[in-house]
Amino acid sequence: MKYVVTATLVLTLISCSIKTETLPVFSAIPHFELTAQTGVPFDSKELDGKIWVADFIYTTCPGPCPRMTSQMHEVQQAVFKMRDVKLVSFTVDPARDTPPVLAEYAKVHHASPEHWYFLTGPQPTLQMLDKDAFKLGDVDGKLMHSTRFVLVDRKSQIRGYYDTSESDAIDRVVRDIHILAREPS
Repeated sequence: MKYVVTATLVLTLISCSIKTETLPVFSAIPHFELTAQTGVPFDSKELDGKIWVADFIYTTCPGPCPRMTSQMHEVQQAVFKMRDVKLVSFTVDPARDTPPVLAEYAKVHHASPEHWYFLTGPQPTLQMLDKDAFKLGDVDGKLMHSTRFVLVDRKSQIRGYYDTSESDAIDRVVRDIHILAREPS
């Protein structure tokens, strides 16, 4: 009997000391419809039940976009075998970033079409997503945009923001993707 009580106490202490990592929940991403780099309509329902990483870029960006796209490629490589993880790059320049332009950009940056979507569409929809949903900035023709990645869970809830100028940002994104992958669906 003494052994059972001791074993129960030890197991209780061990289970209390095991720290389960969780990520905060910021806000939910509403349903949206845009156009993918393939020219096919993209319904956000395709992301239901998926973990995804989003960013806002434009293809003629002389500044941070090439670096961000390279970093997104690093994420793609790190989670390639995780079929329920997707990457989504929204344009902040829908007038110039047409599906063919985005398709070429995706090809140049070795984006896997099964994992990584480049989306364009009406400026009001992109503005709503950038400003109101992701809370990153404006799609207002000035081509100013955030350099943060955003991690979204299977329920379309924002779970993390990552400043891509920080040296450990990609490692943290990948770590947090794995944390979300362990959460019950």
